[in-house]
Amino acid sequence: MTTDTTPIASIEHRLDAIQTVLHRHGMQPADFIQTFDELAHEHWVPANGAGLVARAWTDPAFKQLLLTDGMAAIREAGLSMPVHHRHFVVLENTLDIHDVICCTLCSCTAFTIIGLPPDWYKDLAYRSRVVREARTVLSEMGLDLPAQTQIRVWDTTADTRYMVMPQRPGGTDGMTVDQLAALISKDALIGVARI
Repeated sequence: MTTDTTPIASIEHRLDAIQTVLHRHGMQPADFIQTFDELAHEHWVPANGAGLVARAWTDPAFKQLLLTDGMAAIREAGLSMPVHHRHFVVLENTLDIHDVICCTLCSCTAFTIIGLPPDWYKDLAYRSRVVREARTVLSEMGLDLPAQTQIRVWDTTADTRYMVMPQRPGGTDGMTVDQLAALISKDALIGVARI
């Protein structure tokens, strides 16, 4: 058996090689990276999902639309998803049911609505354990649910993306949609936190 002793190129050299090939094919990777970075940090943010939830908490008709036809609801709200995200399902947490989402294959999320996935969401430990021992994983992440609460885990598919609608906290009756949206975290939209 022979051992390959070819040195491995540094990340910088590999990146330069990829950019050279892209340039040869008429592509502009720097422009794409700048555009993607702007989208990821300024447009694909958890505030989009938080705004949908806050509006649903204050508008029963919109809540019904969001829960029955998520794609129509995001269009009505002026948001969008990539074409291959054909379905957007919103899962409503209640006193008796707590929903949590994952992607067991990789790290798919409704990223234009809830933002890019956090590092822990992409980790194999989360992806594999949350479907087998959800209560334990949630507890390790700081969310202890009552024993009688049913936990439902939803695994993203090739064309379906999920978002959790957390329960509206008590004492928020007089708050505006913007004030309510400011309470809602990305973790709550994934289902690993209450709010």
